Amino acid sequence: MEYWNNGIMKNNCRTFFALRFALCAMRFAFYCSTAALFSFCALLFSVFSIPGVSQADFSDFLSMFHPYLTVQEEYNDNIYLTRDNKKDDFITTISPGIRFSTSPARVTTPGQILTAPQQPAGLDLDYRLGLVYYAREKENDYVSHEGNLNAWYTFERRLTLRLRDYFIRSEEPREREYIEGALPEQYILGTQRQRYIYWRNVLEPSLEYRFGPDDRFSVTYRNNYYETKDPAAEDSRENYISPRVTYWFTIRHGILLEYGFTHGDFELSPDFVGHNIRGRYTYRFNPRTSIFGEYVYVRRDFDSPGIDYEVNNPSIGLEHAFSPTFSGRVQVGYFWQKPERGSSTEGAFFDVAGTYREQKTTFSLSLQGGYREDFFTAENLGFTKYYRAIATLTHNLDPRFLLGASGAIERAEYLTDRKDWLYSIRGFANYQILRWLSLSFEATHRANDSNIDIEEYSENRILLRLSATL
Repeated sequence: MEYWNNGIMKNNCRTFFALRFALCAMRFAFYCSTAALFSFCALLFSVFSIPGVSQADFSDFLSMFHPYLTVQEEYNDNIYLTRDNKKDDFITTISPGIRFSTSPARVTTPGQILTAPQQPAGLDLDYRLGLVYYAREKENDYVSHEGNLNAWYTFERRLTLRLRDYFIRSEEPREREYIEGALPEQYILGTQRQRYIYWRNVLEPSLEYRFGPDDRFSVTYRNNYYETKDPAAEDSRENYISPRVTYWFTIRHGILLEYGFTHGDFELSPDFVGHNIRGRYTYRFNPRTSIFGEYVYVRRDFDSPGIDYEVNNPSIGLEHAFSPTFSGRVQVGYFWQKPERGSSTEGAFFDVAGTYREQKTTFSLSLQGGYREDFFTAENLGFTKYYRAIATLTHNLDPRFLLGASGAIERAEYLTDRKDWLYSIRGFANYQILRWLSLSFEATHRANDSNIDIEEYSENRILLRLSATL
């Protein structure tokens, strides 16, 4: 207990400075104005003018800052993702950024944070500015922003408050999945083609109370705001709240109960109210192996002229750690979606994942199938029957040279009779030239094979990136 209290006391000063810095920096990223820049400078001045703070505290605080600069050159052979009349271009991006973390950084690579046991309180902030220049399509030049914030504070080991915020200003046609825990190669289905700028801000405060070794109650709120300049798309806002409880009756028998309430607000499409209910029973054979049964019920009630629907999805699963370096999960079931009017959709549901890690090599595989919902995106494609496979392999030839490859294939069947096959394959390499300087290369091929001609495209990208971090 004394160690725990000392840890909290030691981090109080750091967390105070860190939270003040994070709030100002995220405000700067969001507003991108001169006034915000003055606020940022005023914050630093106010931090250093606080009386009673020692020089050692200042030095310790400053060591948590990791400024960086990235210069990237990209060749893209189809910048508007069209089937015909493709336009290629060279795109130069200059990205100054700053990382702030209360967790220790690696000695060999500045700014790369070590994976360590979570402290009672902490903050991790990463903000990057992007100055993007096109060689030919100069009207596409723009300024991008990307920020990530994760802050937490634990009271008496039981109650943890957490704040997560994700902000992006971009014109990338395909947007990465923004939900926490998404795979690196996982993208949102909705796509915009004409390089219009969009904003997304996802704010997620949460509270978790632990009342046993594995027993906990949590509440998560999410405000997801999306705005776009694309006249063919629409702005949207999601408000979501989800209480969840996990309780183990004995060391072998446990349950999970979760409810999610969603209010979807759209500029043009019908608004909706959504309900998600999930229940899971788990039997643990031992610390490495468990089986479970799960039932998910989804309800979507739309304003007129939208069509309400409900989804039922029972499944069973197995989780097993084969060794300290290899673990896997298998979940299979069935789903059926029943709309208020029109034909129903049903099919197999599965979620298979495996990860292998050793000193130099990491391999992960994810196979998923069933259904997904595409709301709060550029297209708002709604309920979709889908199948997806994602694989990633990385290997360190030596401590300074990393090679990797990844691939994804996805089948999406929409209620509008549109059917897509989405493909992507990527190869990359990273070389640590100096402790503070790295060079990376990346080549990517992406394509959509659709039964709707206007939706088809293929795209090839080649990127060369030089990064310096202090």
